[in-house]
Amino acid sequence: MADLLLELFSEEIPARMQAQAAKDLERLVVGALSDRGLLFEGVKTFWGPRRLTLAMSGLPAKQPDVKEELKGPKVDAPAAALDGFLRKTGLTKEQLKIEKTPKGDVYLAVIDRKGRDTIEVLAEILPNCFAKLPWPKSMRWPQDDGGWGEGGWSEGPFGGSQRWVRPLHGIVCMFDAEVVPFEFAGVKSGNTTMGHRFLSDGAPIKVRHFEDYEKALHDAHVILDAEQRKAIIFEELKAAAFVRGLELIPDEGLLDEVSGLAEWPVVLVGAIQDEFMDVPPEILQTSMRTHQKYFSLRDPKTGTMANRFALVSNMIAEDGGKEIIAGNERVLRARLSDAKFFWDQDRKIPLADRVDALKNIVFHAKLGTQYERVERIEALAGEIAEKTGADVAKAKRAARLAKADLTTGVVGEFPELQGVMGRYYALHDKEDADVADAVRDHYKPVGPSDAVPTNKVSIAVALSDKLDQLIGFFIIGEEPTGSGDPFALRRAALGIIRILITNSVRLRLGHLITEYVHNTVARSPLGRTKFGDFAARYPRVLSFLTTRVSVVMSSEGLRIDCVRAILDNYRDFEDDEAFHRLYQKDDLVWVVRITRELQEFLKTDEGANLLAGYKRAANILKAEQKKDQVSTFEDDPDPEALTLPEEKALYVELATASDLIAAEVQRERFVEAMGVMAKLRGPVDAFFDKVKVNDDDPKLRENRLKLLSRLRATLHLVADFSKIEG
Repeated sequence: MADLLLELFSEEIPARMQAQAAKDLERLVVGALSDRGLLFEGVKTFWGPRRLTLAMSGLPAKQPDVKEELKGPKVDAPAAALDGFLRKTGLTKEQLKIEKTPKGDVYLAVIDRKGRDTIEVLAEILPNCFAKLPWPKSMRWPQDDGGWGEGGWSEGPFGGSQRWVRPLHGIVCMFDAEVVPFEFAGVKSGNTTMGHRFLSDGAPIKVRHFEDYEKALHDAHVILDAEQRKAIIFEELKAAAFVRGLELIPDEGLLDEVSGLAEWPVVLVGAIQDEFMDVPPEILQTSMRTHQKYFSLRDPKTGTMANRFALVSNMIAEDGGKEIIAGNERVLRARLSDAKFFWDQDRKIPLADRVDALKNIVFHAKLGTQYERVERIEALAGEIAEKTGADVAKAKRAARLAKADLTTGVVGEFPELQGVMGRYYALHDKEDADVADAVRDHYKPVGPSDAVPTNKVSIAVALSDKLDQLIGFFIIGEEPTGSGDPFALRRAALGIIRILITNSVRLRLGHLITEYVHNTVARSPLGRTKFGDFAARYPRVLSFLTTRVSVVMSSEGLRIDCVRAILDNYRDFEDDEAFHRLYQKDDLVWVVRITRELQEFLKTDEGANLLAGYKRAANILKAEQKKDQVSTFEDDPDPEALTLPEEKALYVELATASDLIAAEVQRERFVEAMGVMAKLRGPVDAFFDKVKVNDDDPKLRENRLKLLSRLRATLHLVADFSKIEG
């Protein structure tokens, strides 16, 4: 067994591409080797600013010998068929065997393939693997200048056929301490690499095995492992902040990025000029993170952002980094000057005076401008506030101002701060604190880890924003597909569900959506022109929402099958007003509560046995319906036709239980409803023990099947037990 060491050394690879490129390289190489029968013991990849490395252990020195049998044409087939088969196998007719089959005699080729040396196989497959690497963006160069010729690089579809992310300078490929000879992109493989661009002596580094390769790179100021670089950066950041009485503001994404920017990371700390410290910290942090890749620090005593920043350098400076810090402070000063200018200018125009400017911002060609959308959201926020007990005036005011910060300079420069800046401008304009918070929070939650708004005014505005988004795109026919969701409607739906469940907000979504469409959307410019087109589409919004309830509820520890048993049970009754008064499947808080109680009930012996009895009854009914070619046995059983005490007892218990379960569910006494179901276990068990359902008497059989149908219908008053596993 032998080891493979592969390194691709190039100009700086964008940090965001490095980790995925290493995974793709491993996938391609492992796949190519496996296809050729070469197995191995272990593989590991490394990535960094200037190199992708793959280390593989336990490769055999040679491919295994393979004996292959190929069936050819029939013996009496035309000569052309035989000639083609001989060309394919590389054999002569005399070397073929004849095999007898039920369809006649056929030629059989037995081919013994001798395994090739692994080093030959590697030389063949590796250039193809490199060419297949799926870089998000890559460069091409002409073939006639010997590789990386002067002026040979170009972006996009110009240039030659070879592609790579950045100019490739070297390839190390060692197998069993021997060079694997091949060429890719004008670069020949070898056994030398280079150390740090500035900190090494610039001499080529010869390598044979991974161990001496990793050590030689470390001696040349290159830390090969990205996770090790990341850990070093994190510890140095914490230490640098600690000695100054500060703490690091965590930023995992930035930490991942900077670990791909420096081969020998060194943390330095610079100062932010006091004149910028009255700028909101979100602006400072976003500017430093986005443009300069700086980390922000804060004072642990006050929790406020400190006038210090941390940067990761790729140099060990003789002056301790003073010049590097000074240079970065000058660059930061220019960046923050622009941000401060926007901040100062934006505050000269009150947020309320900016609303009219939204008429010039198109939200969507078919849904109108942001101004038209704000008018719809404002009306819906008022309706939701009234239903949830929030201050209606504050909710409508917040909705009115929610999108106004889209016209500001800061949000134009940093779109990720929309909402956040709206709050600052609202507070500057002396708006109510609840209004300002709702302006900030109305986009939330933007992801599964994002906080959910909890203030009643914020809840009303956040729900109205997301509901308008969902309804609007549904009514113009832009529903998500299996492969695409360009308008993030699934995220909006999950946000609505999380807000309602987390805050226990009781809303009848079906009624709310219908009222909103008819009272607001239909009377808006959009509705006056297109209501006839989309009137049939908006009801699908509720179904879209409820199908995503299980995603959120499963994260809360609820079983998906129980969620579906509740929701699917009521999906067929949308036109039954009496049923809607009893069952509130569009009230997600109601759904959560009854699902939780159902799940607890199924954990008990009574619940488990009753579920087994239900499934037995359902299976019998299904089989007999198919046998009799009838759709159902839903007619009431005839009490006079009941002969055995066990079936009479079950009939009486079901008659009582149906009314009690319906009454308890209507009063939302779900524990009590489950208790009524639990009492059915005994009569159900006794029925199946003593009663022959498929009696020889057709009338007895039909009556008993109707009794089982009554049992199924009674349990369906709570949930569709057929959806429950177990």
